[in-house]
Amino acid sequence: MSPYRKAYEEAMSRKAPAEAAKLDALFAKIAKGELLPPRGQQAVDLGLTAHSLNDAHENPAVYDYYQWVLENCFNGQPVNELSAKMIGMAFTCTNVFRTDLPQPLTLNPWQISALGDYPLATQRAVIVENNGVFIWLAKLHPDWPLINQSGNDFNTAYVRLIQRLEARGMAFTYIGDLDSRGIQMADNLFRKLRRTPVATFTAIQSPANVARWLTMMGKVNVKRTRQLTVQTPIFQQELDSIHLFGVFVEQEQLIAVYERLIAAWLKEDCL
Repeated sequence: MSPYRKAYEEAMSRKAPAEAAKLDALFAKIAKGELLPPRGQQAVDLGLTAHSLNDAHENPAVYDYYQWVLENCFNGQPVNELSAKMIGMAFTCTNVFRTDLPQPLTLNPWQISALGDYPLATQRAVIVENNGVFIWLAKLHPDWPLINQSGNDFNTAYVRLIQRLEARGMAFTYIGDLDSRGIQMADNLFRKLRRTPVATFTAIQSPANVARWLTMMGKVNVKRTRQLTVQTPIFQQELDSIHLFGVFVEQEQLIAVYERLIAAWLKEDCL
């Protein structure tokens, strides 16, 4: 039995799916850092249907096993794979790089690697999870340095650029939806960073602010406030508040608050 199946079965107290053995060769390549084809091609090469590794509804057992191994055996490290899609995989930002190009600036995965040492226009930037909130804040405040996270779908180039900007001294703080999945996404991104203190990352979306916003603006929804797994204690605290109160807050509700808090944070000295 492969170490991945063994780890899964010991942790989950259930058998790995019948098709789990097909993924052993793929995990071996991931461990070596080999460049892989797009995920659909990876699945087909393993004898699975094309969407088995990127659609939770196509083959739920295999998808869950694949995601569990990536998260727990590879510690969430990015897979070195070619992307077959552009939407949601680009790096979109405003006022981060020193350029005369119109803002926002959108880079595809093939351009990102060349920007690691490009001159910077700021030493602070706000990472915004929601596409619509990102573009609205950019419209309202065209001089603000913002980075669009675009959900939870990171590619290798995106992560490397964020880490490179960190290494060059850029400070990041984060804003996202205050529901269970949103907190999990914040935790996922934070654990991909290498130098950013959690106090900086949560300077705006702090546990105290989260509790306050949930109390003042929260909407009841059992599904969006369920208990999920996170690894960073501060995000566990925020997730506990969401689950305990049984309410969530969407980013769109917080625009006016963001305007005040972001403006203040951008004026602070970098930590």
